[in-house]
Amino acid sequence: MAADNAAGDGARIDTERIRAAVGELLAAIGEDPARPGLVDTPARVAESYTEFFSGVGEDPLAHLAETEALEDAGHREGELVMMRGIDFRSMCEHHLLPFTGVAHIAYLPRDRVVGLGNLARVVETLASRPQLQERLTEQVADAIDAGLNPLGVLVVLEAAHGCVNSRGPRQTRSTTVTVATRGALTDPAARAEAISFIGEN
Repeated sequence: MAADNAAGDGARIDTERIRAAVGELLAAIGEDPARPGLVDTPARVAESYTEFFSGVGEDPLAHLAETEALEDAGHREGELVMMRGIDFRSMCEHHLLPFTGVAHIAYLPRDRVVGLGNLARVVETLASRPQLQERLTEQVADAIDAGLNPLGVLVVLEAAHGCVNSRGPRQTRSTTVTVATRGALTDPAARAEAISFIGEN
């Protein structure tokens, strides 16, 4: 069965296999995949999975390839750049249930900066894979560190998890916060100062 939807540069989503698998899953829980309410479900799931997993095989560093020299951007070395409230969604690899939230990214430029939209694209690429929030936080920090070679990086993610909110403990109002730092922003005082800007209006 040939794949009919691309996902990233190095992987392909095989929607035919997804449709077949979802049909089997519906049958396995005792449902009739051919009944009117479910007959189109396998195709709908396959279509949504091409979005959810579009980052598989995609290189997040591609979004950081075009940078601008500090002097051209009117910025100074080591002065904080922060983008707050980047919405993201990902899929927990343990239960294939979504987790959604916001990411905050800060970095201390060494000699180059990047367009702010590209920071959001890095998050989107890395989130569009089977993920764990802890790993996603570290991967975003690693990508910013590798792509921009800054003096320091801080990444904070806050997300609500379907596997916690909708099953098991059913903690419907809980969120999880994870933090990753690199370079100068691993210093406790510098990290605390950067984190303080996240909550400011």
